[in-house]
Amino acid sequence: MRTLITLLSALLLATAEAAPDGYRNAAASFVTEMAARHDLDAEQLAALIAGAEYRQEIIDAMEQPYEGKPWHRYRALFLTAERIAGGRAFHAAHAEQLARAEARYGVPAPVIVAIIGIETRYGEVLGRHRALDALTTLGFSYPRRAAFFRRELEQLILLGAEEGIDLSTVRGSYAGALGMPQFIPSSYRAYAVDFDGDAQRDLWRSSADVIGSVANYLARHGWRVGGPVAVPLEQPPATMPAVVRKAPRAPATTLGALRAAGIDPMAATGLAPETPANLMCLDGGAAGERCWISFANFYAITRYNHSNLYAMAVHQLSEAIGETPP
Repeated sequence: MRTLITLLSALLLATAEAAPDGYRNAAASFVTEMAARHDLDAEQLAALIAGAEYRQEIIDAMEQPYEGKPWHRYRALFLTAERIAGGRAFHAAHAEQLARAEARYGVPAPVIVAIIGIETRYGEVLGRHRALDALTTLGFSYPRRAAFFRRELEQLILLGAEEGIDLSTVRGSYAGALGMPQFIPSSYRAYAVDFDGDAQRDLWRSSADVIGSVANYLARHGWRVGGPVAVPLEQPPATMPAVVRKAPRAPATTLGALRAAGIDPMAATGLAPETPANLMCLDGGAAGERCWISFANFYAITRYNHSNLYAMAVHQLSEAIGETPP
């Protein structure tokens, strides 16, 4: 340990001036653990970690997530004419790949497109932070979630070795998410697929790999083929049994139980009474609270980003993309 601390102390001089107390020792501990766990060269790993830069703006961004906004403001960020048009264009340009993914994984093409649209505006905005900077900053200097981000840093290093990724240059979000679908490194390793058959899973340049990987992710997280996502209620019900708001929850009741409580949207006609469901309500601003019946596929979308705001934005954007334009 002392040898590595000495090595890192020499290599981390530039970063250490800006980094909080404890960053250097946390980096040394990480290198020691990684080298032992995965039989890696400790000096090479130390040099890689020492090449990262502490970024205070990343810590600041973590404290102001989009999902902290009320629904009506969050929705306005993503349900725009430009993003809908971009989604229809992406759908048309990649129709064959999307159809193949839908056939293999059962996830509708507009849902796949909507996720890519919300994550990176169909690949236009891939992130400006070096993934190495983001994950070292958060893993070594963000106590509230340091353990999670250290695990993601570990996964990033393993991913780099597996896929031949130059970790000194690869960029992503302030939280270390990567590529067009913004997979965190552990999700990249677990759910990305080689959908174009070139023996590489490339989520930056291969639209086929991106499309197949998003579909595979949702399928692996419980997407039910042909099932509903959410249906709106015209107005909030008079009684609000077990209402779900911003925090996701797996369907905890049934459509039949909700109907028995007087909550029976016409859009749900034809669904079996035993269909798992939730009553969900979100802040509609001046229009008042908006409510929906959400189903298992809605919850599957929240496994991609653990927010009901996110899942509803994906759902509504996918509906707009799938509509015939006027």
